[in-house]
Amino acid sequence: MASPRRWLNYGLWLLPGAGILWALTLWWRPAPPNTGKKAPPPRPVEVTEIQTGTGITRNTLLGQVEALTQATIRAQTSGLVKEMLVQPGDQVRAGQTLVVLDNRDQNIALAQAQARLAEERSALARLEVGTRPEIIAQRQAELKAAQAREREAQDRLDRNSQLVKEGAIAERTLVEARAALEDARSQRLRAQAALAEAQAGATREERDTQRARVATAQASVQQLELQNQRTRITALSNGSVRTCAVSVGSLVQSDDPVVTLVDANELDIYLELTEILAGQIRPGQMVTLTSRSLPGWQTTAPISAVIPATDPSSRRQQARLRLNNPPAGLLPGMAVQAELQSSNNVAGLVIPRDALTRRNQEWLVFMIQAGDPPQAQALPVELVTDMGTQVLIRHPELRPGQKIVLRGGDGLRDQAPVKIVNPPG
Repeated sequence: MASPRRWLNYGLWLLPGAGILWALTLWWRPAPPNTGKKAPPPRPVEVTEIQTGTGITRNTLLGQVEALTQATIRAQTSGLVKEMLVQPGDQVRAGQTLVVLDNRDQNIALAQAQARLAEERSALARLEVGTRPEIIAQRQAELKAAQAREREAQDRLDRNSQLVKEGAIAERTLVEARAALEDARSQRLRAQAALAEAQAGATREERDTQRARVATAQASVQQLELQNQRTRITALSNGSVRTCAVSVGSLVQSDDPVVTLVDANELDIYLELTEILAGQIRPGQMVTLTSRSLPGWQTTAPISAVIPATDPSSRRQQARLRLNNPPAGLLPGMAVQAELQSSNNVAGLVIPRDALTRRNQEWLVFMIQAGDPPQAQALPVELVTDMGTQVLIRHPELRPGQKIVLRGGDGLRDQAPVKIVNPPG
């Protein structure tokens, strides 16, 4: 059993240790929490003022580029393709030769027609000049010879008649003499007529008939010359070759398509219009045009006309626009997009689209309330018209000129303090 003195020694050792433990406990114990709430700092925001305006609807339309001048060059005569002087994509000018056909058949026919024309002109010249003197002299000599034969036949008939009376010759010889006289007389009459015709020359009717023959032969030559010229198929206007329907060695007939030309300097754009939108479009309205084929290209153009007909399958009308100076890369057949702005005549409050905040299926704007610091009041609004970068809204508490939060509204709470930090200007 321990003595009281030993217990006293133990107590003297334990007292300093207990003091040290108590001091360490006080030093490590955390400070009691501060029960008072500290207000959050104002959130920096940019503000803007509410404006008044009318709702403008932006409609995106699809369209296609068409060439104002597009021509299918056709053959005007038949023949084999001898030369093909252009290919798709080539630029051509009016009068430039595109295709050459073999013209040997046309040359032969033309030579025959020219020979016939020369004959007819020679015949007309003879009629107009009259009979040459040597021809008249020949006709006179023929008449004299015929008259001499007639006199000789008459003398023979007279002698034979006397001999028949005397009984020296048979009656049959007299008949033969009479026949010879009639034949000689006929030859003399023909010679007289030929001389009279030669001396009188051609009649007016004969000359007119021959002139008509010359005109017919000349028209035939001109027609064949034209056919020969048409073996060289040329461009009627400036443009570029879109398609070639033939190649060297192809046999083409008259009216067969050969080359298709388009002029990309003047283009038409046809836009598809819905039934509702077609009644709102008027010539002169401006549209903004873009194309995926030409990144960065944008232009405005007025609507030239609304075509008064609908597609039976789509029930859509078309609007036509004219581009007089299109960009180099815009080609017929390309697709374009057009943005059309139309007023819906609905008045309201206009704010930037960035001022809207979407929460719980509602559109909110934060109206600035005066104070120190200012506070942002959340107001649900009715979105009337989406105009792209701006929107038309309605709310009974909002007025033109009131300030609302433009940027910094994401995560902002109702009645939260804000700090306006609009950039200068």
